[in-house]
Amino acid sequence: MSSQITDVLIVGAGPAGSAAATWCARAGLSVLLVDAETFPRDKPCGDGLTPRAIAELDQLGLSPWLEGRARNKGLRAAGFGQELYLPWPGGNLPNYGGAAPRLELDAAIRQVAIDSGVEVMEGMRAVDAVMDGDKVAGVVFTTGGKGSQAKNVTIHCLRLIVADGAKSQLGRTLGREWHRSTAFGVAARGYIKSHRSDDEWISSHLELRGEKNELLSGYGWVFPLGDGEVNVGVGTLATVKRPADVNLRSLLNFYADQQRDTWQFEGEVRAPWSALLPMGGAVSNVAGANWVLIGDSAGCVNPLNGEGIDYGLETGHLAAQLFADTPANSRMDFTTVWPKILVDHYGTAFSIARRLAGLITVPKLLPTFGPIGMRSQFLMTIALRVMGNLITPQDKDVTARLWHYAGKSSIKLDHRPPFS
Repeated sequence: MSSQITDVLIVGAGPAGSAAATWCARAGLSVLLVDAETFPRDKPCGDGLTPRAIAELDQLGLSPWLEGRARNKGLRAAGFGQELYLPWPGGNLPNYGGAAPRLELDAAIRQVAIDSGVEVMEGMRAVDAVMDGDKVAGVVFTTGGKGSQAKNVTIHCLRLIVADGAKSQLGRTLGREWHRSTAFGVAARGYIKSHRSDDEWISSHLELRGEKNELLSGYGWVFPLGDGEVNVGVGTLATVKRPADVNLRSLLNFYADQQRDTWQFEGEVRAPWSALLPMGGAVSNVAGANWVLIGDSAGCVNPLNGEGIDYGLETGHLAAQLFADTPANSRMDFTTVWPKILVDHYGTAFSIARRLAGLITVPKLLPTFGPIGMRSQFLMTIALRVMGNLITPQDKDVTARLWHYAGKSSIKLDHRPPFS
């Protein structure tokens, strides 16, 4: 194994890594996809699929698989004495969303990669990189258990894609830094039986209150899975200056009890799992001479709703396109090329989104402006579109133009722009 060489080595077989592997293989590259866990494996997530995610899954060929899963029309937003139904806007994206447990979704995308000719390995955790000058020549993995049972193996590669999640141990080894001066997310989710698991709307409660009735800078959600259960969760925003002082597991159970009658819950929340997420490209050193970071590893998570699956799929696709267009013997250095690609696709949206997310953490702002926004179907429809980043470069309507302009203005004011 230590002598094996592959065109592209991908570390992490979540949606980002598996999508990148699929597109690289379809472009004719030899690909080895390695994950620390054994599939199927779970991951803390809301399990929601936005229209952006649906569009990428369609391109991967997963439309038949999606047809057997939950589909939703849009968002039911509740809070401050109001309840609004906000359909997905459609336009250049699908006009519906979905939901699927990550235990099933990640395995399905990985299977697409395998069917495309990708070689996979599992139960191997990346612990170090072997450098040849400024390039990664290989990755050292530990396998076989802990202590004396563990052994290290090295896999050599011409190019590397790092997709090992928000904590990104391999990314940190390569110099990746997470900057917590901008807003980041802390969230917890679980599953619970519900007689409304086939509901056609995902629900978000924008007036999230703690056990002392304090208003928190976040939201609670209930995402129907269509299989007799729903994904229930809570998430709050935080910064270094304004940390989230909350017990997530306790808050999750408290929120589930609040929704018990409405959603006809049975039993208790199972499989609770919490996570901390860098958002809005608040990371630097996302690429080197022959390697790139994608998905959660690169901080590609929406600062306003915590969504990351769509960005994982998209950045995996973008990285594969870059590798396919760049011969292995090319002198191109990805150190500046990849961050520029990420900025071109997400920079302005992430800049303004994380600026708005930071404002939400300011005391008294949410209780002042939250009720005003919730009184207007028009304003909340716009909010759903911009908060979900459901504006494409092809959109030229007034909202899209204003959003693009605001984003360009915002990024000019950033002390540290996204991905820098």
